[in-house]
Amino acid sequence: MLDRSVTRIVFEGLSPEGELLFYVLATLSIGVFFAGLAIKLRKYLRGRREDRIGSWRGFLAGALRGLGAAAANTTVRKRDPFAGLFHAAVMWGFVVLFIGTAILTIDTDIVGIVAPQYHFFWGAFYVVYSFVLDALGVVMIVGLAAMAYRRARMKKPQLDYGRVDLAEASTDRRGFLRGDRLFLGWLLVLGVTGYIVEGVRIAQDDFPWFEVFAPVGYVLGRAFAALGVGGGTAPELRLALWWGHALLALGFVAYIPFSKAFHMLGDPVNLALRSPLAGRRLPVLPAVAPADGHLGLRDLADFSWKQLLDFDSCTKCGRCHVACPAAASGAPLSPRDLVLDLRQQADAAWAVLAPGHERRSDRAYGNGRTGGQVAGGLIGPRTLWSCTTCLACVEACPVGIEHVPAIVGMRRSLIDQGELEPMLQTALTNLAKQGNSFGQSGRTRAKWTEGLATPVTDARREPVDWLWFVGDFASFDARVQGATRLVARVFQDAALDFGILHEGERNAGNDVRRVGEEGLFEMLAEHNIGQLSKATFRRVVTTDPHTLNTMRFEYPALGGDWSVWHYSELLIWLFREGRLRTERPLGRRVTYHDPCYLARYSKVTQAPREVLEAIGAELVEMPRNRANTFCCGAGGGRIWMDDSMLRERPSEQRVREAAALEGVTDFVTACPKDLTMYSAAVKATGLEGRLVVRDLIELVAVATGLAIDEPEPGPESPAAAAAAAGATAG
Repeated sequence: MLDRSVTRIVFEGLSPEGELLFYVLATLSIGVFFAGLAIKLRKYLRGRREDRIGSWRGFLAGALRGLGAAAANTTVRKRDPFAGLFHAAVMWGFVVLFIGTAILTIDTDIVGIVAPQYHFFWGAFYVVYSFVLDALGVVMIVGLAAMAYRRARMKKPQLDYGRVDLAEASTDRRGFLRGDRLFLGWLLVLGVTGYIVEGVRIAQDDFPWFEVFAPVGYVLGRAFAALGVGGGTAPELRLALWWGHALLALGFVAYIPFSKAFHMLGDPVNLALRSPLAGRRLPVLPAVAPADGHLGLRDLADFSWKQLLDFDSCTKCGRCHVACPAAASGAPLSPRDLVLDLRQQADAAWAVLAPGHERRSDRAYGNGRTGGQVAGGLIGPRTLWSCTTCLACVEACPVGIEHVPAIVGMRRSLIDQGELEPMLQTALTNLAKQGNSFGQSGRTRAKWTEGLATPVTDARREPVDWLWFVGDFASFDARVQGATRLVARVFQDAALDFGILHEGERNAGNDVRRVGEEGLFEMLAEHNIGQLSKATFRRVVTTDPHTLNTMRFEYPALGGDWSVWHYSELLIWLFREGRLRTERPLGRRVTYHDPCYLARYSKVTQAPREVLEAIGAELVEMPRNRANTFCCGAGGGRIWMDDSMLRERPSEQRVREAAALEGVTDFVTACPKDLTMYSAAVKATGLEGRLVVRDLIELVAVATGLAIDEPEPGPESPAAAAAAAGATAG
C-alpha cells in the first residue's frame, strides 16, 4: 500500500493565521505545564535531603519495578479487579493517544520541516495508525464510563470522603469531588469530541475507502451524513469542532500539574522510588538536628522531598482508609486524610496552586514560612497515637506512599515534646529500667522455664545451633507462658539444639521504635546485640513477629546481622526433616489469623498454613487473610495505651469475622501479643463458647502427643484483663 493519497491533511481548512494561533496557544500550554512542574519541584527541594537513589544499579532495578507495576496496573488491580481493569483501560488508552499525537507532531513539525521527503504519515502506516488510535480511544472511553459508574453507583466505602477525626460541619470536601469529576469529565469529553471531529471530517471528505480502518469515526460520519451534515455545512462545522477539541486538549496539558491529573506523572516516579523496606526499617534521626534542637517531624520543613512527593502522589482512592484498623474502630486516624492534610499544608505554606482542596473551619492551612507545627498541631496527638503501625496502609496503597515512616517521624516529635499518654510513659519507663514493659525484674525473665523436665540451655555459657530470642510477652504474660513452655517442649522433643539468653535478653525494641522513642530503641538494641555477639550460635528463632521484624530488618544496620526465623518456619522445617511427627491428626476446622508483623512485615504466610496442614487441621480462611490481614490493635505501642474510647476494638471485629465462619472452633495465631489480645476479645464479645483462641504451638503439641487437647491454664495478663475491661495496658 504505497498510495500517498492514503492520509489526511493535519490542518485541513485552517488558514495560515489559524495555524500560527494554534502554535502560539500550544507553546503557551506547554509553558504553563512546565511552569507547574517547576513549582512542584521547588516544593520538593524545600524538603529535607534523602538519598533514594543509592547505587545506580539499585536505582535502575527500582525504576524498572516501579514502571513495571505502573504499566501492568498490578498495584491498582490488587484486591479491586474492577478498578484495576478499567484504570488500565483509561491509562493505556490515554498513553496510546498521547503517543499518536507525538507521532503526528514528529511527522508534521520535525520531519515535514527538516526532511519532507521522509514523510511517513501515509499509506499502510496511516491505516494502522488510524485503526490503533480508534480502538484505544474506545478502550479509554469505556474505562472512563466504568470508573464514573463506579463512583456514582457502586458506593464504594473507600470513595466516601467523610472524615473520622473532625466534625462533619467543620469540613467542606466538595472541592475534592469537583476535582475528581473535572479530571474524569475532561478526559471523557476529550475522547468523545475527538471522535466527533473525526466523523465530521470523514463525512466532509466523502468517505475515502481507507477511513473504514477508523471504524468509530466512519460510523459517526455515516450518522452525520444521514443527519444532513456534509457538502457546504461540514467544513465550517468541522473547523468549529476542531478548535473546540484543540482548546480542550491544550487546556488539559496546562491543567495536569495543578490537578489530580498530576498523578499520571508523579505516581510512576513515586513507585520507582518506593523503598521495599518502608516501615520495616525506619529511618534514623537526621545526623544534623534543626536549629532549635527539636527531634522528629515537627514542622513541614522536617519532611523529606520523597515524603512531599508521597503527599502529592495520593489520588484519594481511599484504599488505605478502608484498610486501617484505627479508622474502622472509630479512632481519629485516616491515613488518607493525614496525607491530604499534609499535602494541603505544604501547598498553602509554599504558595503552590492546587485546586480541589478541602475547606476547614477549625484551622487554616499554611502558617508561616515552614507551614507551622505539624506534629501535635495540624495532625493532633490522638490521631498520631491511634496508629498500630500494622502497615496495611502502605501495603494497600497503589501509588507507593509510605505512611508509617511519616507517622513514626511525627511521633518522635511528640515524644520530644512530652506529648504521650501516662500508660505509655509507664511502659517506656519500665523498658528503660527493667528491659521489659511489664516492670518485672530482668532476673525473672526465664522464670517460665521452671517446671520443664529438661532445663533450657543458657546460650551465654554453651554454644547452641539455634538461639531462641523469646520476647517480653512470651516471657512474662501468664497466658502466653503456657504456649512458651510448649514451644520449649516441642523443640526438645525434636532434639533441637537451642538455648536462650535468660536475663541477658531485653525487649527487642520494635514497638519502642515505632512509638518514636529512638534513643530507648538504640539502647535496647545495643544491649541485645552485645549479648548476642557474646553467644555462639548459627541462627536465631523467635516466636514474636515484632522481634522478628526488628532483628531481620533493623539490627543489621546496627551491627547485628544474623539469620532470623519465625518459629512457624522452623516448625515446618522440623516436620519436613522428620524430627516432628503427627501422632494424633487434629481433624478439626480452624481459622488462622495472620499477624501483621509476620504477614505484612516479614511476608511469612505459607509456613503457618503448612504446619496446620501437617497436623491434620482443616483450615478455613477468613475473608481478610495473608497480606490483607486485619490488625489485632496491639502494634505500634498501642498495647501500652488506652483504647476505651474506641467504638469497637480491632481484635473484637476480627473475632466476629472468625465466628461467622461455619464450623470453625479454633482461632489460631502465631504471635504472643495476638494470643493476649484475642483471648480478651473473645471474652469481651461473649464468644467464649464459640471460639477458642490458640497459639499455633498448642495445636502442634496436641498433634505430636505432647499435650492434652486444651491450652494450659493461667491467670490473665494485665493486658488481657485491661482489654476485656475496656482499656489495653502492657
